[in-house]
Order: sequence, then structure tokens, then C-alpha cells
Amino acid sequence: MDVADFDFDLPDELVAQEPPPMRGASRLLVLRRAAGVVAHTTFDRLGEHLRAGDLLITNNTRVFPARLIGTRVPSGGGVECLLLSPQGNGRWEALMHPGQKLREGARVMFERDGVRIDGEVIDRHFFGRRTVKLWVEQPGIPLDEAIERVGHIPLPPYIKREDRPSDRERYQTVYARERGSVAAPTAGLHFTPELLADLGARGIERVEVTLHVGYGTFKPVRVERVEDHEVDPERFTVSAEAADAINRARAGDRRVIAVGTTTVRTLESLAFDERGEVQAASGETRLFVYPGHQFRVVNGIVTNFHLPKSSLLMLVAAFGGRDAVLSAYREAVERGYRFYSYGDAMLVLP
Repeated sequence: MDVADFDFDLPDELVAQEPPPMRGASRLLVLRRAAGVVAHTTFDRLGEHLRAGDLLITNNTRVFPARLIGTRVPSGGGVECLLLSPQGNGRWEALMHPGQKLREGARVMFERDGVRIDGEVIDRHFFGRRTVKLWVEQPGIPLDEAIERVGHIPLPPYIKREDRPSDRERYQTVYARERGSVAAPTAGLHFTPELLADLGARGIERVEVTLHVGYGTFKPVRVERVEDHEVDPERFTVSAEAADAINRARAGDRRVIAVGTTTVRTLESLAFDERGEVQAASGETRLFVYPGHQFRVVNGIVTNFHLPKSSLLMLVAAFGGRDAVLSAYREAVERGYRFYSYGDAMLVLP
């Protein structure tokens, strides 16, 4: 399968640089696999396109301010560090710039509002990745707290502006609880407490899972054949409560609606026991979902609009059908839908 088969024309002006004025005010395109596009509406009317008994599953990961901006020591030259995953004892796998000047032993410093984090490069890896040791010498300030105070929200690379204080709230779902992501599960950004209450009143159940989104979500597909692409590992947790809710829904022939591609990958990574029930789990997933994947858990997807030729678009196409999804994308472009993290949404159903 060719990666070029997942390309489409997208004008630059449709890439959303700002969130909508209010959560829930985004547009919603409803796509049914068999019928094609069936509705153009707004996200706050999502409940009209679901039904009582549906199980909505959301990703409760919380974005942390993983982008550190500072200087090299002692030269004073600028340096950026995007924290990717903790390795224990203050060590992080990180993406650092300028990579060519940051060899083993290089010292760096990040400071903001009177809080300072010191660091040293421990090891070098491919594509600008480093293992860096961080510490705080100021008494009474744990490293995690210092990162929260010094760091910047790591907005996606296609948002061409610096982060602002307001992004700490808007680039976060209202149900975010488990700290650990460098990118938001953006399909969830549209939900408000009022909408969640409305869905509950309609008889739509909701449970949470956790998948900490890594920088790999922005990883370009550099191969020509879809099957040759590899997805970076991401940590996930599905509790016994969530697994039980999924099993009850499946046993009752009720639909499981995943909010976001991260939730899809989490659910489709689960193992089944001899009774055909999903098992609670915690670990890493490298699951790459593309056309040909046989969905075992997910019966519907709430998602944003994704990059051309991206692994996320391939996941949506795997569920909704490549031709139907790309046709819906072309219609969205024609109607001026907003794309990517701060953009509009679509609901894909059988």
C-alpha cells in the first residue's frame, strides 16, 4: 500500500493556529462508512448522533510543559529541550537543539520566574535525541514542580506561534488527570462539562483510559510503503473498571466509541482471554493501525482532521474506508473546516 494514496490538498490557511473562542463551538462532520457524509453540524450536538447505551471512552492523559528553553553553560548559547519520556533518577529521553553542539558532558541551564533547572547530556542518539540528566539545586522544589514552572506547553510544529499562558488550559482536555503527555489527545479538546452531562443524560456511558502521547504522534511517514512505517512506543493503562465497562458493552451489543486516535490504539492493543473478554493492562503499545486492520473493540471514532500522508489519517481510513474518508476530507476542505489540533472534528460511524 502506497503512502501517496493518503495524500490530499490542504490550503495553509485551514491549519488552525488558535483554538475556537469556546470549547464545543467547533464544527462536526458526521461520516458513516456506508453512506458517506451525512451531517455538518457543531460539536455541542454530538449527542444527537449517538444513542443510548453507547460507551464513550476518553483518554485522561494530561499534557505537561515539556519544552524547556534555556542556555548552554558556559557559552550562553541558546538551547531547547523537549522532554519525551522519563528514565528515572532525573534522567529523560529528550529531543534537543542545536544537536551538533550538545555532546556527552555538555551542560545546560533553564530558568524562569526565579526557578532554575540544571542539566547535563549523558548520551547521544539519532535524530537529535539525547539522554539528559536534570536536577534542581534550590531547596524545597522537586524536579517535577520545577518543570511545571519553567517549562512551556509543547504546541505541535504546525502551529506557527509561541505558546501563551492560555494554552496551558486550552491545550488540555477538561478531564485531563494523568500527567505524562507531550501532546494533547486533541479530539477530546472539544468536550465541555455541559456536553459530558448532556451525553450522560442521554444514556451514554463514559469511562477513561490513559495513553501518554509522545512526540512520535508528529513523526512523519518517511517510507514509501505504508507497511514499512513504525510507530514509536507510548505508555498506556486500561483499568479493571474500564475493561469491565467494555466487556459489558460488547456483551450487550452496545457500541464502543473511542474519542481520539490515541484511544483507538489503546483499545485495539488489548488482549482477550479465553472467554473473549478484554483484559485490563498497563504497558507500551507500538500498534500501527492502517487499512486492513481488523477492529476488535472500536465501533466508532471521534477524531480531528489529520495531516496528509500521516499515520493518524491512515488509522481513520482503516476504520472509515480510505475512499470515504478522503472524500469527506475533500468536502471538509471545500467547506472551510479547520484542521489539526485546534481544528474541527469528525465522527466516524459504521
